[in-house]
Amino acid sequence: MQALNQSIAVGPMGFSIGQLLIILAFGVALLAGALIGRRHHTPTADTLFNLLLIALLGARLVFVARYWSSYDGILSLLDLRDGGFDPMGGLVVGLGYATWRLWRSPRQRLPLGGALLAGLLAWGLTAGPLLLIEQQGRPLPDTPLTTLAGAPTDLPELAEREAKPLVVNLWATWCPPCRREMPVFEQAQHEIGDITFAFVNQGENVSLVNRFLDEQSLQLDNVLLDAHTALGDVTGAMALPTTLFYDAQGQLVNTHFGELSQATLRQGLERLR
Repeated sequence: MQALNQSIAVGPMGFSIGQLLIILAFGVALLAGALIGRRHHTPTADTLFNLLLIALLGARLVFVARYWSSYDGILSLLDLRDGGFDPMGGLVVGLGYATWRLWRSPRQRLPLGGALLAGLLAWGLTAGPLLLIEQQGRPLPDTPLTTLAGAPTDLPELAEREAKPLVVNLWATWCPPCRREMPVFEQAQHEIGDITFAFVNQGENVSLVNRFLDEQSLQLDNVLLDAHTALGDVTGAMALPTTLFYDAQGQLVNTHFGELSQATLRQGLERLR
């Protein structure tokens, strides 16, 4: 049975379902603000865009503060490709800015308040059911895989043998963010002994994967092949890279779509401990 999609590929770009829901909610807020603002001759679009940018900035700053030691320079701090944001931090900062705007601009209170309420309702009505589905538990799929030596295996077999939480990275050699994050995984696999890492290549043959590992001088354990990309279908991961975090009981507890840095990997691992 195919799982609910966790990400959607649009050409060379990919979006997580969470990102799409935020875009939807923001669009609803803009529409509601425009309709109510037109009636009261008070535009809200600029304020809403400022709110979004400030909330994103706050979420990033809080995340960086939490995982400061995982960054090695200014450039890595500014690299947003790792998706390193603290949702609660962004929510607090955004609510603070919205409260200040409502207090300072009495004319905007009704249209801005209506826009924010419409956006929150849109997000809650869509994200809520998805969250309930996630909380019902999603066990390790038993999708047939093969090792680089050609032996058949699957993730439950690996998890049973290791008896530890399992991090599963879906990747391909043609995927630039997959290539960039591999050294992060290599370091983590060598340094962290209480977590098992598995790297499930999607749709490529063993010679291509081995050539890539040799060219990049990567020393990785548990590199597996999924020739028919069945694992992506089963887990709902429609874009690469996707990293799945399973606890010691084999239940999915977290999913990260997109490139991982040391900081975002550390965030994901915290939920396994």
